[in-house]
Amino acid sequence: MGLYEDWKSLAEKKRDQAEYNSFWEDYFEKEKKNYEYLLENHKEVVSGKLGELSGKFGMDPIVFTGFLDGINSSLVEEIKLEDLVEDSDIKLEIDFEKLYYNMLDAKAEWLFTLPQWDRVLSVEKRNDITKQYRRSKIVVNENKVGRNDPCPCGSGKKYKKCCGK
Repeated sequence: MGLYEDWKSLAEKKRDQAEYNSFWEDYFEKEKKNYEYLLENHKEVVSGKLGELSGKFGMDPIVFTGFLDGINSSLVEEIKLEDLVEDSDIKLEIDFEKLYYNMLDAKAEWLFTLPQWDRVLSVEKRNDITKQYRRSKIVVNENKVGRNDPCPCGSGKKYKKCCGK
């Protein structure tokens, strides 16, 4: 079994509520520290063997694979997670605009509000990304029938005089 399958098993493991909360609080704290480092050193492309990088970030390889799963869609070149082993070469070249958007989408407020973002993206840029994110969540029904439009039932009457009564 590969590291990614091990991560999925660990993340989906049945636990009582206290164990569940403890596991995810511990993970989110480590994740936050990783992002603080990556944002503080945003000009550096982190790369190396998965086993070495997991030690550098204070995570065991399985949990670090979970971190990679979370950041993968924000990378310039995505990692094939299913093939990961401790000896795999990893390159974390991050698209920070995409990362910020994905953090908004994940509703990870503890991450998209980190003060380190100030050095990576301007306030205006973050506001633009936030507007773009919010716009993407608005549902627009283009098939809406206006009250004075012809009725879609084909009667030839105005909608307000037919099916819209």
